[in-house]
This record gives sequence, structure tokens and C-alpha cells, in this order.
Amino acid sequence: MQNSKVVLCAASAYEQKYYFNPDFSSLPKAIQDELKISCVLFTEETGGVIYMQFDQDGTLQIVTQAADNDFDYDEIDSGLRIKKLREEKQELFEELELYYKVVFLGKKVDL
Repeated sequence: MQNSKVVLCAASAYEQKYYFNPDFSSLPKAIQDELKISCVLFTEETGGVIYMQFDQDGTLQIVTQAADNDFDYDEIDSGLRIKKLREEKQELFEELELYYKVVFLGKKVDL
């Protein structure tokens, strides 16, 4: 786990599926629903696949990818939508990072 990434959730426009990592099932249902809505809407609007994942330091990363033959996928638009998503959900993402650092990485936090 030290050098790997941990996927929080993902959605695919190709398979029309959403994945939520069961290791995070202790998160409140409202947060789980908000993540699902964000990911599914993102893939409906841009296509491709979106992953929300934590790196080894506990930073939440939003990664997208598209199939080689997906000519409708716009990488620039995808980047702009990620930026907008980060701005709209900044507080949620910061809280998720704190949660991950405390619960999964065992870091102590001074409040």
C-alpha cells in the first residue's frame, strides 16, 4: 500500500457502471451519494472513465481516461470539468483527505 494508489470510487461511460470501494463504507450515505452523483454526471457529460483515488500521502486525485477509439472524448474539456468539480467540492475533498489520512494512514491530526 505504501507506493500504491487506493481507489475511492470510479465511473465508466463505456460500461455505464459505478464502483465504490467497500473499504470506505463507513462514510456517511450522503457523502457516498454525492460521490456517485459527481462521478456519474461527469462521465455522462464527458465520456470516458473517472477515478477518485488517494495517493500514498493521502492526497485525493481525480484521474480520467478514454479508450483509444473514443473520438468524442475531449481531454481539454475533461480537464476543465475536473477543475470545476474541485472548486465546487473543495470542502468535501479536503474532508475526505483528512478522513483517509487519519483512518487509513494512521496520522495524528491537531484540531
